[in-house]
Amino acid sequence: MTDPGASAPAAIRQVRTSEIVTVVAVLVLDQVTKSMVRRELPLHESVEVIPGFFNLTHVQNTGAAFGLLGSAEFPYKTAVMIGIALLALVAIASFAVQLGRDERLARLGLALILGGAIGNLLDRALVGHVVDFIDVYWGTWHFWAFNVADAAISVGAGLVLLDMFGLGRQHASDPV
Repeated sequence: MTDPGASAPAAIRQVRTSEIVTVVAVLVLDQVTKSMVRRELPLHESVEVIPGFFNLTHVQNTGAAFGLLGSAEFPYKTAVMIGIALLALVAIASFAVQLGRDERLARLGLALILGGAIGNLLDRALVGHVVDFIDVYWGTWHFWAFNVADAAISVGAGLVLLDMFGLGRQHASDPV
């Protein structure tokens, strides 16, 4: 007779492995796209992709999410932004390791958030700013330019919120 709990560590490792793969995939896709933009598109230049809706526009964000603090100048700004990002990463990772297997959406959401946060942190640490390039607009209204990391963070936050409402959770009575 086999112990039903014997496969639990393997299942947990599998979940964690898929989360690590998600983090790495977001990080790689983010860094590859940013590298292409830095190499192929001069700063502040745009390429129209979908007329009236979507451009690729190379911008540099020295601030936080959505350009917050972008125009603020203060001593050691890059170091402060890196410090804040590191604290956020530690908090997110600490929360992630406490989640149960049934909190699938939250686990996936946090993996997306971690991948995106690491991608933007790398930019800040290596080049002093985050490269943004996805420019979505309607008429004269432009959303803040963003990147793959920002998109992953936003989708991840949405998944965590959905999990908070109980969506996607596996209940004890559900088959594994």
